[in-house]
Amino acid sequence: MRNAVRAKWAVWAGAVALAATACGGGGGTDAGVVSASWGDPQNPLEPANTNEVQGGKVLEMLMRGLKRYNPKTGAAQNALADRIETTDAQNYTVTLKPGWTFSNGEKVTAKSFVDAWNYGALLDNKQKNAAFFQYIDGYDRVHPDHGAATAKTLSGLRVKDDRTFTVKLNQKFSSWPDTLGYSAFMPLPQAFFRDHDAWLKKPVGNGPYVVDSYTKGTVLKMRKWKKYPGPDPARNDGIDLRVYTDNNTAYTDLQAGNLDLVDDVPAAQLKNVGKDLGNRYINQPAGIIQTITFPMYDPKWGRPGMEKVRRGISMAIDRQQITKEIFRNTRTPATDWTSPVLGAAGGYRQGLCGDACVFDAARARQLVKEGGGLPGGRMTITYNADTGSHKDWVDAVCNSINRTLGNDRACVGEPVGTFADFRNKISSKRLTGPFRAGWQMDYPLIQNFLQPLYYTDASSNDGKFSNPAFDRLVNEANAAPDTRHAVATFQEAEKILAQQMPAIPLWYQNGSGGYSDRISNVSLNPFSVPVYNEIKASRAG
Repeated sequence: MRNAVRAKWAVWAGAVALAATACGGGGGTDAGVVSASWGDPQNPLEPANTNEVQGGKVLEMLMRGLKRYNPKTGAAQNALADRIETTDAQNYTVTLKPGWTFSNGEKVTAKSFVDAWNYGALLDNKQKNAAFFQYIDGYDRVHPDHGAATAKTLSGLRVKDDRTFTVKLNQKFSSWPDTLGYSAFMPLPQAFFRDHDAWLKKPVGNGPYVVDSYTKGTVLKMRKWKKYPGPDPARNDGIDLRVYTDNNTAYTDLQAGNLDLVDDVPAAQLKNVGKDLGNRYINQPAGIIQTITFPMYDPKWGRPGMEKVRRGISMAIDRQQITKEIFRNTRTPATDWTSPVLGAAGGYRQGLCGDACVFDAARARQLVKEGGGLPGGRMTITYNADTGSHKDWVDAVCNSINRTLGNDRACVGEPVGTFADFRNKISSKRLTGPFRAGWQMDYPLIQNFLQPLYYTDASSNDGKFSNPAFDRLVNEANAAPDTRHAVATFQEAEKILAQQMPAIPLWYQNGSGGYSDRISNVSLNPFSVPVYNEIKASRAG
């Protein structure tokens, strides 16, 4: 989920471990309720304003949209949509299934979607995911690049009746329906608009869980919605999302029986996790890539010629050694900007980064020298420090760069205390050096790995990279008549990233997790998020 766009930052953020007070391994959790590690989200839980992983986890439990991504395959499948029809890949008619309501009793109607999308797109509302609506006709008037909005609603949206609305796009976009499982496209009840502040304090959705309570920095309690009308109800009584500032502490609480679930095993524990948890350890491929992003808005890094330096830094990183020694092969060295989880049909193509992603010390030194050297003779890599794993790999990356360049102070890590503070610094362009970035796919399309992150002014383009040729290819790919042609054009766009290197691909990340013997039926979806509604919890005390 944007950050990025939703995307999403593949990070661990967290906070205070809670003391255990009850039997059964739940650490004080009610019987039938699962306790899971979590981190406070950056922003309130508005669907169009949530573009990072921690908030995305909550929205996946709280809301259902037109589509939902299959928790095993990632395929986009109809949820509230009965049909999404088009004859030209530009004009769509959406028909809803009957019988859906929000947890406050309001019916989910076509207006619930149209009002939510108009709110998300409008410049005045400052929603981070607004760019997801950019292909709907009228976006340039409700969210202009410069100046004030000249319209309040998208001209491409029309409500026909309670169960039907139409969407006119401003260009052909054959895979557009497959994007509609992303949280930005979720419906909103009228309660959201009548009393916005109250809704933000206790969000109301239409998913299998309701928000019971939330104390920032401590715990968010989700409880099963017993009247949920969907086919995927909660199989437990609820989820307590407990905030941790250190995932090592979360792992220790899991071992001690004070926590039921962690979905990010710390790097320091990988050597022991198999012995510690046995078959309760999960390690599987996920649609996540870790990168280092350059602040292209800073002339020191974005000026012409610095692409040689950026490529040189990439070639100075020994990905094979780091993924083996730090991550014990739970990461795979990246050779492009997407993820193998997509498969060839979805857009993954090994090696598109070319030599720039291959460790070559001599060539790295040559390129850095030809590009004018590191700005000021040194660089920092900023990261959030509320997880031990980021410090481990950032130090390892800097050590590799330093050895390559023959200067033990050429690169140093620069920690920021919390994920929220880290994201706020990025969003306000206060970072003047490279920073760690991760992307967890919002939906399994190559477009989601490229456009939100590298298209000019895209919602998750935190480095502010801008390249007209890249933008043109993205537009052409979206307008392609079918997925095969779209994928080929997106891959041409990736070749521009390989030349310009606005972000260094580091490694593809597996989803990892561990759980207590109190719960069962635990799995991660292709986005590496636990399938919370499927988890079963023992009621034994």
